[in-house]
Amino acid sequence: MTPHSPAERHKPQIDALGEGALLFNAGAHATMACQQRLWAIAAQAASWPYVRDVVPGMNNLTILFDPLAADADDLTGKLIRAWDAATVKTKAGRLIDIPVIYGGAHGPDLAAVAAHTGLAASEVVKRHTAAEYIVYFLGFQPGFAYLGGLDPTLATPRHSEPRLMVPAGSVGIGGSQTAIYPAASPGGWQLIGHTDLRLFDPTSNPPTLLQPGDRVRFVAAEIL
Repeated sequence: MTPHSPAERHKPQIDALGEGALLFNAGAHATMACQQRLWAIAAQAASWPYVRDVVPGMNNLTILFDPLAADADDLTGKLIRAWDAATVKTKAGRLIDIPVIYGGAHGPDLAAVAAHTGLAASEVVKRHTAAEYIVYFLGFQPGFAYLGGLDPTLATPRHSEPRLMVPAGSVGIGGSQTAIYPAASPGGWQLIGHTDLRLFDPTSNPPTLLQPGDRVRFVAAEIL
């Protein structure tokens, strides 16, 4: 068990989201240590009376509670005390390799990312596959994992006008993050490749391939 570091001993910000929800913002740069602390608090809060649901995000938690039975000020104080006292049991998640075909029709924005970053397309792929990513949380759609660890030199803004349909399995870059679309949907991320791995299967247990805390490596199966 490890206590939180001095750099993370600041007071978090907690805001009301209507009458029955609180947003707990850790207020620090997204790090695995901070995220693990949030997961520990989420596990505690889920067992508190009158708490209906706890939704972890990246660097934040949303706590849904019964406003007729719980006092928001008391709950706020309880969250702050939990943050101050939290210790984290460090545990490495699973390491999952994701085979990707980069470029061509599978990665129609690879050239645009290369142009934005000033790198050759082959160097974009090299740097994208060199990192080991952490799953911070799932959101947007079932199985969509927000990954930390993208090389800062690859950061590329999203499209100003999202595509109406992004194929399932598309690997993209959006700002300072990279991710995989589990299902076909509209989306504005820069698409650099595609994987045939199925990230969400409602008949499986669990239904999502990736879980918070897992580590991800992208492997170049082919570059077009």
